[in-house]
Amino acid sequence: MLAFPHRQQYVMHIAVGDHSARHIRRIVRSFLLEWGMPELSDAVELAITELIANVVRHVPDRRCGLFLLRQPAGVRVEVSDSSCQLPDLHEEFDAESETGRGLVLLDAVTDKWGVTRAAGGGKAVWFECSRTPARN
Repeated sequence: MLAFPHRQQYVMHIAVGDHSARHIRRIVRSFLLEWGMPELSDAVELAITELIANVVRHVPDRRCGLFLLRQPAGVRVEVSDSSCQLPDLHEEFDAESETGRGLVLLDAVTDKWGVTRAAGGGKAVWFECSRTPARN
């Protein structure tokens, strides 16, 4: 387990592959435990898994940045990449399809989320999970 209770944030830049989400979930879980927020692990890990899967699927070089920020009431996570293509949240999706559910899940398990365009190109998809029971 990582032991960084004094750190308020974590930044990682990585080229992701099909199995990267598992390793990233372990890192995030370690920080949430150290920060005394283990109850957020399920939601945060699911949301990160979906964002990393989107990078693997849609970003040609598969490079991304992960930013994890401890906040007084919870955590903020950003996954940035070089693609200028913004995610599209479809209100309706095919339940039989193997894709298209990621942002629907993100919306369901986080308190809020959004997309920020990067000044030099690319974007960051971010979400926040709160320790309060203010889930959507």
